[in-house]
Amino acid sequence: MSNRLLRVNELLQRETSAFLRKRYTSEAVGITITSVEITGDLREAKVYYSVLGDDTVAEKTGKWLRGRRDEIREMLAKNVIIRHVPLLTFVHDNHAPRTLRVETLLGEIDRETPKP
Repeated sequence: MSNRLLRVNELLQRETSAFLRKRYTSEAVGITITSVEITGDLREAKVYYSVLGDDTVAEKTGKWLRGRRDEIREMLAKNVIIRHVPLLTFVHDNHAPRTLRVETLLGEIDRETPKP
């Protein structure tokens, strides 16, 4: 992936996250925009989010985000200088629980391993 795409991904992530925190203070308190992946032609972007809670909370949050998709794109059009504002697709990022589980297991292995 090119440096330009990486910078655009980070910029879209930062702007989307800041907008949600500022505009929807109470609704977005448990939502984290974990990453953004934009296509090479800058026309579409997957916005990955994680939430505190189980799968039902994640699905409800996904519906909520999809309902604000146009408003988020409008904000991006105003704040980000880019030729085409990408179409946004929100995807639940469920890597956080797995990452925590792996870290827990590694910690347990480390405690069980005898030190020389």
